[in-house]
This record gives sequence, structure tokens and C-alpha cells, in this order.
Amino acid sequence: MRIGINTRFLLSSKMEGFGWYTYEVVKRMVEAHPEHEFVFFFDRPFDEKFVFGKNVTPVVLFPPARHPLLFVWWFEHSIRKALKKYDIDVFYSPDGYLSLKSPVPQIGVIHDLNFEHHPEDIPQSPLKYLRKYFPKFAKKATHILTVSDYSKQDIVKCYGISPSKITTAWNGASESFVPLSMEEIQNVREEQTDGRPYFIFVGAIHPRKNVGRLIEAFGKFAAVNPDIDLLIVGESLWSNKASSIPEVSGELKKRIRFSGHVSFDVLNKLMGAAFALAYIPYFEGFGIPLVEAMRCGIPIISGNLTCLPEVAGDAAIYVNPFDTDEVSKAMIYLASDEQKQAELASKSIERATLFSWDYTAEATWNVISEVSEI
Repeated sequence: MRIGINTRFLLSSKMEGFGWYTYEVVKRMVEAHPEHEFVFFFDRPFDEKFVFGKNVTPVVLFPPARHPLLFVWWFEHSIRKALKKYDIDVFYSPDGYLSLKSPVPQIGVIHDLNFEHHPEDIPQSPLKYLRKYFPKFAKKATHILTVSDYSKQDIVKCYGISPSKITTAWNGASESFVPLSMEEIQNVREEQTDGRPYFIFVGAIHPRKNVGRLIEAFGKFAAVNPDIDLLIVGESLWSNKASSIPEVSGELKKRIRFSGHVSFDVLNKLMGAAFALAYIPYFEGFGIPLVEAMRCGIPIISGNLTCLPEVAGDAAIYVNPFDTDEVSKAMIYLASDEQKQAELASKSIERATLFSWDYTAEATWNVISEVSEI
């Protein structure tokens, strides 16, 4: 079998969500199935480290697809021609974008439909593309993979897709996220927060991640707790949405730290050394930072909407992400209750065992195998 894969998010300069998902799933499939051929389609020069085996043929297709007009060209012209040229049996697209004009069986991963529910969060040009094309991609797909049962039901409801056409395969998290020793924790804190414990948020600074309200809630927490800081790891996804972050000043400004984008190795340490994860998006398809925190054995404060309770289970304190008073009270409660801290840390370690990229890759391969036989 010859499997074509959209690998345009495997970027050595900066790996983000789609890129890490592609890396974790595709690398495992290539290594587990040397008897099959894989053709990777990049939209720019690629790093050789992403050619995961001798059974991989890397192909660069013009143009670099990072704008809605170029999306259309890349998928409807470049990909369509390449699928025919390389005699592809199945096309797998980890970001959900498909070629509507190609007759080749296609599998798209639709992670979430935030743009359908919160269009105000996305600039107009990509929003128009997403709302026009994703219903078409969902109908075109021979099969759809998604990352949570919440997202599966959302796709069924929004696009009228049969549940039998959609498979849920939870995400995993890197095995490099592990509990740290007390010495390691203190060393990281000395480097990052002058030795102080901290709540951590990890993710793009995007409206749906709700960082603005998290900062407001932390301000209320900080007024009664002088000991724990807030570390925000990530950078703005849409520059014109940066105003969603409130201005802070005075003593509060000293206690809220922005790391920007960090390397994977640094992220592992920052998560493992945190007092707790504070993660309150109002819309999420999965929420990988929850699993990363669970693997590190740290407590979690989570939003109570969309898929987050499905992922965090009993390993989190849940809050209404729109209620900053409720969020700050959860922070105060957790900071003052050592028994609750220990309980959630233990449950985090236990629940982390439910999530594995090996499982995600195997479930994905099973779908590819089934589609190839249709």
C-alpha cells in the first residue's frame, strides 16, 4: 500500500500543535509498517529528520500553503496532481484539509470546530475559508478521525455526518513529561521565577484559550496569596488578537511571567516544576497540556466546558471559565489544601496511563487499513 500524508506542519524551525500531532502519529506508523510505502507532501524545503524511514519518499509541492488562497491551490491542484502521479492508495491529512477534486480515498483529522462556535476569535480571511471548506472536507472524507468524543458529536451535529464515519482516537503526550525530583523542581524555579512556585498555562495566546480571564482570576488570587506566581508559556497566534490580554502593572506584573515559545526540552521542565496547571479554555478539541500535566503528576485546575472533563476525568478541579471569581477561588482552595494537592497529583499520575501516542497511531493505522480495503 502507498499512503500519501500531508506533512506541511513538520517544520524544524517551530513545531506547533498540528506539527507535533503529525510527528507523533506518523513516525510511529512509518516505523511499525516498513512493508508499506509512505509519500510525505511538504509545502517547503524539509528537514531530513522528518524522513522517518527508508520507506518514506519526501516530496515538496509548490506553493508554501499558509494563506487561504494558497490552501485552495495546494490541495486542489498540487496535492490532487501528486496523488495521481505517485499512485497513492490513501491520503491521510492530520490537519483535516483534503483535496475535494481527487478521487483517491481520503482520511482527515478534524480536531475541533471552534470556528463554527466562536467565529469572533478568528480573522476574517481564514474564518471564511474554514467555514466554507470544512463542511465539504467532512462530507468528502472517506473517514474522519477526531481527538475526543466531544468533537465527534460536534461534527455529527454541525455537519450532519454519520457517527459511523467518525473514529475517536485520544491524543497522547510525550513520554519525556515525567515527575521531577524536589531538587530538579527547585532548580527550574530558581531559573524561571526566582525560586517561587507557580501556576502554569501552556498554549497559544488565542482568545479561546481564555488567558485574559486567567490573568484576571490570578490577580484576585494574588491579592490574598503572596507566594505563588503565574507562568504563561506560549505566544500570540493572531497578532491582531493580542488585546485579549489585559494590562497588568505594579506588584502583579512581577508575579505574572510570559516565557513566549519555548523548546520542547524546556517545556518538559517548566511543566514538571509547576505547582499546578491552570488551564481554562472555553473551547477545546482535546487539550494536550492536561495530559502533559498528568504525566508530570501535578494538580490541575481545568475549565468545565467542551472536551476538558472527558480528558482530565477525576484529576482536576473544574471551574466555569467565564467566571473569574470561581477560578480564583479554586486557586485559593488548591493553594491552601495540601491534602487536595496530593490527591490530585496522585490521580494525575493514574489517569495519565489512559493516554498514549502508540494508541493514537495504532487507531489511525486501523482506519487507514480499513479505508484501503473499501
